[in-house]
Amino acid sequence: MTSKPKVYFTKEIKSEKLIEIYNKLEIKLQGNIAVKVHTGERGNKNFLKPEFMKPLVDYLDGTIVETTSSGPLTLCSRSTYEKHKQVLEEHGWTKTFKKVEILDTEQPDEELDIPNGIMLKKNYIGSKTKNFDGFLVLAHFKGHAMGGFGGALKQLSIGFGSRLGKTLMHSGGKSRDPEEFMKTICPDKDFKECMADAAFSVVNKFKGKMVFINVMKDISIDCDCDGNAKPPCMKDIGILASTDPVAIDKACLDLIYKSEDPGKKELIERIKKKLGPHIIECSVQLGTGCADYELVNID
Repeated sequence: MTSKPKVYFTKEIKSEKLIEIYNKLEIKLQGNIAVKVHTGERGNKNFLKPEFMKPLVDYLDGTIVETTSSGPLTLCSRSTYEKHKQVLEEHGWTKTFKKVEILDTEQPDEELDIPNGIMLKKNYIGSKTKNFDGFLVLAHFKGHAMGGFGGALKQLSIGFGSRLGKTLMHSGGKSRDPEEFMKTICPDKDFKECMADAAFSVVNKFKGKMVFINVMKDISIDCDCDGNAKPPCMKDIGILASTDPVAIDKACLDLIYKSEDPGKKELIERIKKKLGPHIIECSVQLGTGCADYELVNID
């Protein structure tokens, strides 16, 4: 009988707790380690700040990695290497860390097959992923205008996707043109299925070389990709870590639903309206991870 994946939890949102909770994980990353984060759209106030994660990144001798955003070049502040580099500087990433890489600045993208995909049969990620031996996916858990919520699975799908990969996900596999982004956005259900397909392809490629940390602080109904995101609607909850991306996202959702914070109503409405939990269902179907988990409090 297969045991439930462990999801470690602490209420203390401190830099030193990031290191402590990482060391609880069953997988220890080796070699050249990438730390996948969301560095924040210009104007966003809620993204996890580089100073907070610096002790853990230094502990791993890791490289902060990101990808360019999707959508028309004129609308997104991170849609080209030059524009994204400027935002990285404005948000303190290049000042705080010596090693910062944008994964999809060299063509061609890396193509990943998804033979059993629900919506997509191919996914495209940044070509520079091949330069790394292990990945810490360090996600800020919060709401999302299209996904309902964003955590580990969102980072694995949209977060790793190149501009082409992101365009395919947002269009339900129908468009390869980022400039047509606003005209080809697919229905909510299809989008979750595309995200689940893409997340599976990344986990499948890097199996045994990935770990996940979700930080539940500054929890807005909006994502860090929104330059006009609403202020946080809930009090901070804590830090979670796991080797299973489905389990960690499901644990975060459960903590939201079980919270006594009245601010959860606004976030839950966003999650339900955008069919957020469907990505969990699809990810279980694809075999990306398990939604049944053991929560281990390390405090």
